[in-house]
Amino acid sequence: MSAPPSLKAPATAASLVAAAAAHRASAAAALSGASRHAPRRVRCSAAGVGAAVEVHAPIDWATRSLEEMQRAEDFDSFCLMGLSPLDGRYERFTRDLKPFFSEFGLIRYRVIVEVKWLLKLSQIPEITEVPPFSEEAQLFLDVIIQDFGIADAKEVKKIEKITNHDVKAVEYFLKQKCSSNPEIAKVLEFFHFGCTSEDINNLSHALALKEGVNTVMFPVMINICKAMCSLATENSAIPMLSRTHGQPASPTTLGKEMANFAARLSNIGKSFSEVKILGKFAGAVGNYNADVVAYPEVDWPKVAEEFVRSLGLEFNPYVTQIEPHDYISKLFNLFVQFNNVLTDFDRDMWTYISLGYFKQIVKAGEVGSSTMPHKVNPIDFENSDGNLTIANGTLSSLSMKLPISRMQRDLTDSTVLRNLGVGLGHSLLAYKATLRGINKVQVNEFRLSEDLDQTWEVLAEPIQTVMRRYGIPEPYEKLKEMTRGQAVTKDSIRQFIEGLDLPEAARSSLLKLTPHSYIGEAENLARNIEEVVDLKSGFRIE
Repeated sequence: MSAPPSLKAPATAASLVAAAAAHRASAAAALSGASRHAPRRVRCSAAGVGAAVEVHAPIDWATRSLEEMQRAEDFDSFCLMGLSPLDGRYERFTRDLKPFFSEFGLIRYRVIVEVKWLLKLSQIPEITEVPPFSEEAQLFLDVIIQDFGIADAKEVKKIEKITNHDVKAVEYFLKQKCSSNPEIAKVLEFFHFGCTSEDINNLSHALALKEGVNTVMFPVMINICKAMCSLATENSAIPMLSRTHGQPASPTTLGKEMANFAARLSNIGKSFSEVKILGKFAGAVGNYNADVVAYPEVDWPKVAEEFVRSLGLEFNPYVTQIEPHDYISKLFNLFVQFNNVLTDFDRDMWTYISLGYFKQIVKAGEVGSSTMPHKVNPIDFENSDGNLTIANGTLSSLSMKLPISRMQRDLTDSTVLRNLGVGLGHSLLAYKATLRGINKVQVNEFRLSEDLDQTWEVLAEPIQTVMRRYGIPEPYEKLKEMTRGQAVTKDSIRQFIEGLDLPEAARSSLLKLTPHSYIGEAENLARNIEEVVDLKSGFRIE
């Protein structure tokens, strides 16, 4: 098929360079002047992190694309008509992912791969048909990447209406874009040279995952861990009744329960750094067949490895037409694991609010129920719980499907891969909801103390343990008879202790014990959580 006719006037080197300067000046002014582009700060007031935790602003091209999107005249209508709440009701919470995982993002990454591959070909001495580019030609190609915007993506989509092939549309777009440059115009047919669509796609998805996860997802996940650490340290000494099987159990501290979650999430975070984002560039079936025929003197596996690594990705030499996606499965399984722990946290927080252990801060103007005026519902933790369910359903489906392909490849791979941002989007929505929930709660020490005052039976455990030490027969059975299903009070416990044949020091120690003080090492464990949680070596993919 011949390339479709040009859809707009060819760009010139001068016009592209001028446009680049204008775009960069505009982006710099926007980032430095407008508050909406300043690094956003997530408050963790209930978490008491101290200084606000900073979430890094998206890199400049991503910020610019979001600005273009929001300036569109029909943007509000688009949000209202979105099939997914990620693009509708909750768009403001997930929009930072759009530059990476939207159709625009995929097209942009394809452009990057195609352009950089042409530049790589120009550096291979044996390929004399593509001589080294001049500085002007390299700048011309660089500007295409740096200033690629929504208008350019729309041009690609126009071409796709003719080709009915999304990757080929990118190739034709670049040929049109570069036809005005005399130097590049001579080598237009070396765009997409030796490539199958999946060579371009797998690297595009890999770049989107690496940049999107590092730039958007991990900073919010780190904020969650920091918020939990602050909840732990600030409330390290506040005693709380534990509940196993939903029933009163040995006391802990509120801070220790928060520390448990911080430690779990931090450990998962370390595992993310073990994930290697892989790429392949080996042609239609993974053997460089066409490349070898065209240029048998070139070491194509070496060239492919150099090219993939130049993009900041790890190289996978053993592939078919597709990169087998095992690393995506590993990555998404880690997100599922993180989400499972966060679901556990959300549900515990919901229960603590229900028990009255936390009060929710009332915000003026908000409505809890359309008919019951008094309601203040834990909607943020419920929102997070629901979105984590959807996220894990999507992420699990992707992690199970992507490593499986019919022989070399089938179209289901491309179809499924277009949903990378869905599971991450619902995860991001949940993470932000959890942070909002944390910021809206205050500890209700009265209710915590009240429950402890009513459960003196929890001291049966330490009493029977001391009895064992000093050889009193059947200690467990004696305490079981006294406490199980019985009303236990401070006085009845004291009376039991005073009747035991114990050394005076042991008896005196037990008599001083209360449900409030029977917390073991909980306070110390909670206070030391920040020494345990490592957020520097985790939550980062190199």
